[in-house]
Amino acid sequence: MNYQEPASKEPLPLSAIPASAQETSPETPWPLSHFSGKLRAHIDRVTPTWVEGQLVEFNLRNGTAWMTLRDLEQEVSFSAVAWRNVAGGLAGTVTPGARVVALVKPNLYEKSGRLSLVTQQMQPVGLGDLLARVEQLKHQLASEGLFDAARKKPLPVLPARIGLITGRDSDAKKDILRNVHTRWAAAQFEIREVATQGPTAPAEVAAALVELDAHPEVDVIVIARGGGALEEVVLPFSDERLIRAVSHAQTPVVSAIGHEADRPLLDEVADVRASTPTGSAKLLVPDEALERSGLTEARSRMSSGVQRMISREYEALAAIRTRPALQRPETMISTRAEELTGLRRRALVSAEAAVGRAADWVSHTRARVTGLSPQSTLDRGYAVVQTTSTGSDTNGRTIVRDASQLTPGAGVRVMVASGEFDADVTEVYEEKRA
Repeated sequence: MNYQEPASKEPLPLSAIPASAQETSPETPWPLSHFSGKLRAHIDRVTPTWVEGQLVEFNLRNGTAWMTLRDLEQEVSFSAVAWRNVAGGLAGTVTPGARVVALVKPNLYEKSGRLSLVTQQMQPVGLGDLLARVEQLKHQLASEGLFDAARKKPLPVLPARIGLITGRDSDAKKDILRNVHTRWAAAQFEIREVATQGPTAPAEVAAALVELDAHPEVDVIVIARGGGALEEVVLPFSDERLIRAVSHAQTPVVSAIGHEADRPLLDEVADVRASTPTGSAKLLVPDEALERSGLTEARSRMSSGVQRMISREYEALAAIRTRPALQRPETMISTRAEELTGLRRRALVSAEAAVGRAADWVSHTRARVTGLSPQSTLDRGYAVVQTTSTGSDTNGRTIVRDASQLTPGAGVRVMVASGEFDADVTEVYEEKRA
């Protein structure tokens, strides 16, 4: 297969060049110079902007300052230039490595396509300015409630594992490990060594905090750093992103920054503040020797208490055993037996008296009934005369109460005290009563 070079294209006339980038195509491209001009015109419309960074390079040649600005945290850098009218005031004011703020406007050099920042003003950021920013940030975060005591979480009494964020092979790390293991030999650590000073310190500490906060066995996190210069201690641990990361952590956080004169904002947002890394050991774990002594003392007090309780119960039991009811328990039975015998005797007497009274009442009642009965009248010689009728049954008889009821020749039946007999009426006598 033979390779053929593409046919050369004639440059487009200016009238055929697309007016906007959206109208370009492989058939109607922009010349690179035209693109460069368009890009420069776009960049020239950018308003001068104040930026902050670290001045890592500063060369003054022929009255012009050639510089390099780098971001304080990210790997981002720009070339910067200060023309003669500005560069003269920068010499001796700013030095490589300084933290600066600058009013810059981007500029594109069309021939090389190099973008640089034309510096109109530049000044170093002093420590006082940085501390003022920290104070302003402190008021802002306090107004959001990030420092409220209600947000503070209590530390565990005995953490299963301690998360430690500290500098690489730092004295703070050694002090914490030594003092914690002195107090509690079985303590376990999950250590993250990060930068604790410099531009990258806040980001590295925050990343380590997020990692340890997600660790299932870490019960408490310590952020530790030894003493140092004010800007090395206060500023990195007052970074807003780090402070917000601590406020969002679910695990209790201990701030152990060894700087007593000025407190970083980390001390305000942390759940507990330790004055030094060494002092944090007292907050993290109990003193094993003290705890053992306390357990021994508690066991002694418990043993003494149990012995006293047993002695009191023994004395109470002995006192109970000396009571008559326990010395001669049969007394209770014999006493109750005598009471029961007396009650039975009384019940029997009462029953006999009641039966006698009832028998007398029955006798009297019987006598009264007998006295009122017709039989008693018959027994005294009286008789009951009843009429008789042939073919009639006993139910048809009537008692004769008046002699006029009878006629001579009528039959009657006479009932006497013992038995009955029939008779005929021979004569009727009517009694005349006055």
